[in-house]
Amino acid sequence: MDALHEKYAALRRRLTELGSVAVAFSAGVDSTFLLKTAADVLGDKAVAVTAQSVFIPAREQDEAVLFCREHGIRHFIVTADVLSVEGVAANPPDRCYRCKKALFSLFLEKAESLGIPFVAEGSNTDDLGDYRPGMKAIAELGILSPLRDAGLGKQEIRALSREIGLPTWDKPSYACLASRFVYGEPIDPGRLEMVEKAEEKLRSMGLRQLRVRLHGDLARIEVMPDKIPFLAEKREEIAGYLRSLGFRYVTLDLDGFSSGSMNRPLG
Repeated sequence: MDALHEKYAALRRRLTELGSVAVAFSAGVDSTFLLKTAADVLGDKAVAVTAQSVFIPAREQDEAVLFCREHGIRHFIVTADVLSVEGVAANPPDRCYRCKKALFSLFLEKAESLGIPFVAEGSNTDDLGDYRPGMKAIAELGILSPLRDAGLGKQEIRALSREIGLPTWDKPSYACLASRFVYGEPIDPGRLEMVEKAEEKLRSMGLRQLRVRLHGDLARIEVMPDKIPFLAEKREEIAGYLRSLGFRYVTLDLDGFSSGSMNRPLG
């Protein structure tokens, strides 16, 4: 057995040991792989829990619902008023910690009501390198991270996802809409909607890996470097649409897409 499949076997053994688990499911690459593996190992003793909030685009939630329906996995949607959580709307550097603490507390309550002793989430070894205050909340609440414990990184998860036939194996990486805001800049439903619609517009034009970052009334678009000429060609259409949403200025980041780029000022 090669190293990759040894890790996969270790993941399956760990899930078997748990007996039952509720997987925090966002329909992203990592949580989809974790949920499918848990369902393969534990059957109906593995369930999915998904947060419904203004930080999550409707498209992502729809994908989560469809996946669970297609695979016969019990799925529970937990409504979370994240902007009412103390400090979250003000968007301090520890916003993710505050939000994750509230969300995963709700997931724990849901799991307990179902008689399930464990909640697991899909972080992997690559998540250890960036500023991720949400990981602190996960640790404090005793949430399990089976992919990380098995030593699996993002590319390994993609490879295994492809091997077992998951459609998410090449899905672009994603982060909640709150990550598009500069720290210290207040978050409100109206501007979250602006960002969501701006990104949906770009996806409708065939772009996949992207972010629209919000800096006051300025939109900073990040795409993969090889897509920059396409955006330049379509600049009038894109800028016109984003201005119609409420952005006054529309810019293109020449560095290209960078996950966690809003963390740069934090060092």
